[in-house]
Amino acid sequence: MHAATRAADGDLPAWTFGGFGTVSAVHSTEKLADYTASPLSPGQAGYGKHWAVDVDSRLGAQLGVQLDKRWSAVVQVVSERNVEHNYKPEVEWANVKYRATPDLSLRLGRIALPLYLAADYRKASYALPWVRPPVELYSTMPISNSDGFDASYRWNLAGTKQTTQVFFGRTSIRLSRDFDAKAKRMVGLTQRTTAGALTVQATAANAIFQVPAGGELFDVLSQFGPAGQALAARYDIRSKRVSVFSAGFTYDPGAWFVTGEIGRTNTRSLLGDQTASYLSGGYRFGALTPYATFSAVHANMDVQVAGLPTTGLPPQVAALALQANAVLNDFLREVPTQHAISAGVRWDAGPSHAFKLQLERARPHDGSSGTLTNAQPGYQSGKSFNVISLSADFVF
Repeated sequence: MHAATRAADGDLPAWTFGGFGTVSAVHSTEKLADYTASPLSPGQAGYGKHWAVDVDSRLGAQLGVQLDKRWSAVVQVVSERNVEHNYKPEVEWANVKYRATPDLSLRLGRIALPLYLAADYRKASYALPWVRPPVELYSTMPISNSDGFDASYRWNLAGTKQTTQVFFGRTSIRLSRDFDAKAKRMVGLTQRTTAGALTVQATAANAIFQVPAGGELFDVLSQFGPAGQALAARYDIRSKRVSVFSAGFTYDPGAWFVTGEIGRTNTRSLLGDQTASYLSGGYRFGALTPYATFSAVHANMDVQVAGLPTTGLPPQVAALALQANAVLNDFLREVPTQHAISAGVRWDAGPSHAFKLQLERARPHDGSSGTLTNAQPGYQSGKSFNVISLSADFVF
């Protein structure tokens, strides 16, 4: 209360505290795999549960302080389901900001990665028109922050507002219970242009992505001469350069909106090379906002390969080669190729909470399991499935 009073009086330091959350329920008609919004926050709608509450449900809190006219700091903590199947809170942001000039700002610490339009609020679903960002694009690069430094400079050009941001950093993530990954030497550039109701943004970034414990398959492949060594070099995930490019726009004059993005994520490894995009629009009728979205992701690589040749190999060696081929193709099947169409409605029931209903029809193809996870024996690519999502979003 004392901090709030001091902030209201204009004294410094001025503290702010707030938060956001989502409670959701999701049903998928695909019973041999699970629908999920992010591979780092896997849900269980479909095979796991008839109705799942873990696809989008999360809680976040943010503490900020304005120390003086130049210095400020922020910490944001988010709790959502992770790959270890618990809701352990994680620090999403934790950085110090220095405003060197009215137009130049520098930040140091854990910072949101500006890879997509919704980078700053992708987990605060109240700020989104949809239940969740289109998974076909946003699940291809689920990393949302980095530990490092960024600089943002604001400038004007021909009546437009420009913001140029450069960032450097690194991050560590848990891919599964068995695999940890690191993104090192991350560097990127984001350019944002605003002209009235139109915002356009483009980002290019590179990093060295490493999965140190993920080498068993590639060691086996390398034992099979030049053919195996070529497969290992192509798909090895232990250390590869990853590049991301994205571009998007939002036009929102108030009564309606249209927004779209396209992005390519190339890991140069088993983790995939994908191009994804979406286009979405909606109209606001008072407290109700109906909307529709078309989204797609395409693998710029084969998601099924012949693998190691087995002709002429001794039976035991051939059996090992066939097993390695099967494991390789199981992983490649997880590189998403899918298109989807969705429609929904948002009801702003009050100034700090909203309810949403979203219906989606998606179809993985080309042998891929799309954005689904936990595919079971008997799963067939090429079959459409439906998703029903109900959510309540709130801020405080």
